[in-house]
Amino acid sequence: MSVTDFGRQQPQQKLAWGHKAYEEYVEKFFFTKMLGQGSEAIIEHITELSKNSKGEVGAYFHLISRITGGGVVGDNQLKGRERTLDSHWQRVNFDQLRNGIKNKGRLADQKSVLQFRRPTRKAMALWLADTWEDQAILTASGVSYAFNTDGSPRTTPEGQDPWTELEYANDVRPPTTNRHFRWDATEGLVAGDTSAVEAADLPVYDMLPEIKARAATKRMTPLRLAGKDYFIVLAHENTMARWYRNPDFRSAIVNADVRGEANKIFTGAIVTMNGLVIHPYARVYNTLGAALGLKWGGGNVNGSRTLVLGAQALALADLGVPGWEEEDEDYKNRYGVSINKMGGWLKPQFPSSYDGGSVEDFGVMAIDHAI
Repeated sequence: MSVTDFGRQQPQQKLAWGHKAYEEYVEKFFFTKMLGQGSEAIIEHITELSKNSKGEVGAYFHLISRITGGGVVGDNQLKGRERTLDSHWQRVNFDQLRNGIKNKGRLADQKSVLQFRRPTRKAMALWLADTWEDQAILTASGVSYAFNTDGSPRTTPEGQDPWTELEYANDVRPPTTNRHFRWDATEGLVAGDTSAVEAADLPVYDMLPEIKARAATKRMTPLRLAGKDYFIVLAHENTMARWYRNPDFRSAIVNADVRGEANKIFTGAIVTMNGLVIHPYARVYNTLGAALGLKWGGGNVNGSRTLVLGAQALALADLGVPGWEEEDEDYKNRYGVSINKMGGWLKPQFPSSYDGGSVEDFGVMAIDHAI
């Protein structure tokens, strides 16, 4: 049986395999529909290095925030009294992630190299999508990369490196004071405090109008589509199940907003109501995998952190297509392929004039509750 010689693969052929892996990753990546630039995107998508206002090269972008103040009146001099947005330049740190797969040998595989490449490419594209989905949720939720999205400690398989060593891992920041809330079954939205979550603080329909009002009064920048303002709600599947069991929620669905817009952010949404586009998502952070004593409340309450996303809630440095490398060893009896990708995540923060100048998460609001 003839086999393809890895050593004879031309550079353009390897590049083509990398492009195909990237296409498959994009198709599988949950957040693809939220990528874009500026106030029209939930996730600022940075695909090339640039210079900031100081001439520094890096993965930079500019926050699109509101300008406050009354302006200059009449013919009064404007020179020297202009506002500046320099403080809103954001830098996304990035790093390289690599993974590879090696077969056991030609006899054990009984496959050609080409047959080995195809399933390997699909597996690694899925690995990259899974990796960045987990990191997106942990970054937005303000949870260390030392944990999984179910609250359990992230274990590092032998021969692999912990995510905490990534260049951007230290940029993960907990929710800020004025963007972090807790749903209290009696009082509604109150200040965020996971130790105060009780088993009765379950998600109900009444959460949703309060979430919308809080996002608006905190001046989070919504996503504006077809003349309407929207916020994205990422809720765990268990949260969604609780809402469905709530009669007020079921009743509200009947009168929910018409979702005829063609924009891709509506893809996969269960319902759009009162300007909230609700996406159930199993990776939303929760404590179902946390050990007893490390859960919320007194250490025994399972909870979840529902995320409300506005414009530029996250930033993703997505630099270049995945690199595709191949090698053979043991006299060309054992084949291996690897994929590498440069990228990084950031949850933007800025000094909010609506919160006394305190530094706040720009486009993310975290709502903790029991599930």
